[in-house]
Amino acid sequence: MSEPLRLAVVGSGPAGFYAAGPLLAAGHEVDMIERLPTPWGLVRLGVAPDHPQLKTVSRAFEKIAAQPAFRFLGNVEVGRDLEHADLASLYDAVIYTVGSQTDRQLGIPGEDLAGSWAATELVAWYNAHPDYQELEFDFDVERGVVIGNGNVALDVARMLALTREELAPTDATDASIDAITSSPIREIVVLGRRGPVQAAWTSTELHEMGDLAGADIVVDPAELELDPASETELAEASNIVHRNMDILREFAAREPGGKPRRIVLRFGVSPIALLGDGRVEAMELVHNELVPDGKGSVRAQATAEREMLEAGIVFRSVGYRGQPCPGVPFDEGSGTMPNDAGRVLGEDGKPLTGVYCAGWIKRGPTGVIGTNKKDAAETVEALLADAEAGVIGGRGASAAEVDALLVDRGVEAVVYSGWEAIDAAEKAAGEPHGRPRIKLTTWDELLATARG
Repeated sequence: MSEPLRLAVVGSGPAGFYAAGPLLAAGHEVDMIERLPTPWGLVRLGVAPDHPQLKTVSRAFEKIAAQPAFRFLGNVEVGRDLEHADLASLYDAVIYTVGSQTDRQLGIPGEDLAGSWAATELVAWYNAHPDYQELEFDFDVERGVVIGNGNVALDVARMLALTREELAPTDATDASIDAITSSPIREIVVLGRRGPVQAAWTSTELHEMGDLAGADIVVDPAELELDPASETELAEASNIVHRNMDILREFAAREPGGKPRRIVLRFGVSPIALLGDGRVEAMELVHNELVPDGKGSVRAQATAEREMLEAGIVFRSVGYRGQPCPGVPFDEGSGTMPNDAGRVLGEDGKPLTGVYCAGWIKRGPTGVIGTNKKDAAETVEALLADAEAGVIGGRGASAAEVDALLVDRGVEAVVYSGWEAIDAAEKAAGEPHGRPRIKLTTWDELLATARG
């Protein structure tokens, strides 16, 4: 084998680690560059706190990080501390695995009213993302609305309905537990623009909505009556969709148990305006009919029927969107880096030498955590093929040179031992309370603990 490649992976979520693993196994060196002082991406900051089993994937990432040729460089932001041109000169190749960092907008009047939020903001807040701890959610309302029919929408609805006893053993922030459980909220309505057949949630997520200690699940049987196009789609749908329909029918047959809160699942409606005097007080909905889209599914088409729904707080969960990295091509339409099997493409449609991408910034915000493994493997295969062909290699700077540049620019990089100090401190804080960890919530706390 020739000299090992010196590679940069930008982003430390699942896609980043799934790319780093096989590169290390092939004998190369990887510097993982992360804006935050902590790794794991959405595994740490996006998975619902009451789903700790989903976070166990980080154990596999810990084994990758323990390899001698791996380095974690946290608190280093590309576009602020290092430019793409720096990475291109320091490393033989760069893989961007920066995810989809913002939410999609509804594009309706009133969307900017107080009380109108992106679901991503709430998720980051209760998961202790240090950029979101100053947000002030006003939960002094009786009805909240979640717009969207994916797993994140169900996560948000469920989190708003959990009791203190259900939240107490999680790693949600103390502030979020107090705010949610002391709220007078009585109803959380989840809105889907299409029908139950087209909902994007998984059966596991849906099923647990019926097992909440403090909230009834409510589904109107009439909303499960399918139009001909949906009947056709269901006949050819996966087992997951059939299981979801069975679960929804079971929910619809239930008598309410008189629990203090309730979650209402609705279909075939879209918000067309948020209304209120300075803050959200209600929303106007349009009822949709479903028509074939010519691609084997259906699309929602507005009818003349309108409805007013009172609500004091609204969370939109209608998809994520990638953001451009300075100096790297970006497709505004798809919110991704234009690429061919992970090779980032320039304006001429040809691959840029030594620039790759993986994860959501490559394919868009689809799939679950494990989907990133196959995705990253494709990118790594392309990179290694380019190395074998002599397209990349032979220019990587040493680790000492990278460190010297960061020091020269006044960047305080958090290395992996710094993250381990944060990890240990959080776990130690949580242990006396029977919690997996109590997360540090501010940049100052995280950096100070990493130094110590």
